[in-house]
Amino acid sequence: MSNEKTVLLDPPWLHNEQGSTRRVGVEIEMTGMTLEQITQIVAEQLQGRVSTQGRYERQIADSQGEDWIVELDFHLLKQMGREERPSATLGGELGNSAEDALAWFAESLVPFELVSPPLTLDRLPEVEVIIQQLRKAGAKGSSDSLVNAFGMQLNPEVPDSRPETLSRFIKAFLCLYDWLYQRAQIDLSRQVTSYINPFPARYIKKVVSEDYWPDLEQLIDDYLIDNPTRNRALDCLPLFMHLDKARVRQTTDDPLIKPRPTFHYRLPSSEIHSPDWGLFTSWNDWVEVERLAADQKRLQACCQAYRKHLNRPIERLMGKWIQEIENLWLSQ
Repeated sequence: MSNEKTVLLDPPWLHNEQGSTRRVGVEIEMTGMTLEQITQIVAEQLQGRVSTQGRYERQIADSQGEDWIVELDFHLLKQMGREERPSATLGGELGNSAEDALAWFAESLVPFELVSPPLTLDRLPEVEVIIQQLRKAGAKGSSDSLVNAFGMQLNPEVPDSRPETLSRFIKAFLCLYDWLYQRAQIDLSRQVTSYINPFPARYIKKVVSEDYWPDLEQLIDDYLIDNPTRNRALDCLPLFMHLDKARVRQTTDDPLIKPRPTFHYRLPSSEIHSPDWGLFTSWNDWVEVERLAADQKRLQACCQAYRKHLNRPIERLMGKWIQEIENLWLSQ
């Protein structure tokens, strides 16, 4: 991938609070291949060592000692796949039969997922190469079938945990959401799920207000009031769990929320079968969010324009905001 459109752009913040290079985790869902086929291709590209976590999970230790995961995205079946049952007993036979039935059901509906470790920015091109190799081998994405609802998720490390910085990110994301959604070309199978629900209008209007610069406690509380769920296009719960676990646990006990110093960008679809798709597709759009967040003057002006747009329902229906974003508010 060498043409200009497929180059992975640099974000405005290259380092974290400790001065280390920022990291990004990548998760890609796919079908069309077996667990072993995906694992073999990824291991070959990474010169990695494969270990077995269960019947539906593989771990690949790459040449830099980082662990990648290939797994069936089905929590119950993964749990069953970690169990060893005595086949000579009735309970063991019943357990094996139930697992076989679930595996047969999952084969056509549940994707495999490739989960990278947190990668330094200079390692992101490795993900592009892996995507290309999986595509060549027959990997399929969301729009390949009406029943597929597959995503690619990014976990970009925050540059710092100051509430002003985090507020900038959320403000910028909300302002650019309509444009990001259009760019993501979400197919029907993902539109009808709740995995990537937009933020409530009440929350959007509060956050893009000119005087909304809360302290960390208020930022988290305001988020939890309207978004006590992982099912948002930009899920902030892992980040807020990292910063104040007790505060988040007062609102939600979802065991799938894991603390980490990252945003969880859930919007993009996985179109791994398409030759025009790659990590660059979603990463470069995310960089636009970061660039807007980093430019305080442009962000404030964009928020002001978006507030006016939100008060004009006819314009909202006509989609004029997306055109305005492209004409005025992107860095490129």
